[in-house]
Amino acid sequence: MRGIRPLTLRSIHRHFLLHKPYGVLSQFVTNQALRRKKRLLGGLYDFPSGTMAIGRLDEASEGLLLLTTDGKMSEAWRGKHLEKEYYALVDGIPSEAQLAQLRTGVDIGHAQTGGQRTAERYITRPCHVECLTAAPDFPPRPKRIRDDRHGPSRWISLTLTEGKYRQVRKMTAAVGLPTLRLVRVRIGPFAIERLRPGYVEEIDLGREIAHCVR
Repeated sequence: MRGIRPLTLRSIHRHFLLHKPYGVLSQFVTNQALRRKKRLLGGLYDFPSGTMAIGRLDEASEGLLLLTTDGKMSEAWRGKHLEKEYYALVDGIPSEAQLAQLRTGVDIGHAQTGGQRTAERYITRPCHVECLTAAPDFPPRPKRIRDDRHGPSRWISLTLTEGKYRQVRKMTAAVGLPTLRLVRVRIGPFAIERLRPGYVEEIDLGREIAHCVR
C-alpha cells in the first residue's frame, strides 16, 4: 500500500507599496558598524518574513518603493522597460540647453553594478525631462533644505527606464543643477498619490506585471 503524501499549501506571496521617508535605508538588515543605528524598512511596518525591496532609494531620497516576498517577481520588475518618474528640486533655474542634455543622455562617470565600480564611464539613456509648472505638495522634509535666499531653485520631472546608483543626482549634477531634494513619484502604473511618508499599502503586483514588463 502506497503512503499518502501530505498536503502542502502553496506559498502566497505578498506585495507592498511604501512611501519611503527621508533618512530611512532601503534595506531590512545591515552589518556595517556605522549603519547599525540607522532607520531601516522593518521599523516602518510589520512586513512578513522574506520581504525585499525591488530596487532602492538612497537614504536622503524619498518616495515610492515596491516590496515583495517573491524573488522572481522582484527580478521581473527590474526590467528595462519599466518607467520610473522622479521629482527633483534642483539648485538653479534649468535652461533649455541643460534640459536637452538630460533628455539625450549625460556622462555620470563610473556606474556601479552589483556593488562593483564599472571600468567604463556610463552615458545615460534618453529620457523624458520637463520643468514643473508648480511645486508639488510634499510634506516638509525633516532636514531643512536651504531656501531661496541662497539662490533660486526649481522642481523638474525626470522619467527613466533605468536605475543606476544615485543616477538622478549624478545626472543633474553633470549639467550644473545639483539636486536638493529627490522624490520618486511613480513606478510603472503605481503612483505615490495619497501615500504619505511612512505609509504602506498592500497591492496585487502580479495582476499588473503583464502590462508593464516585457
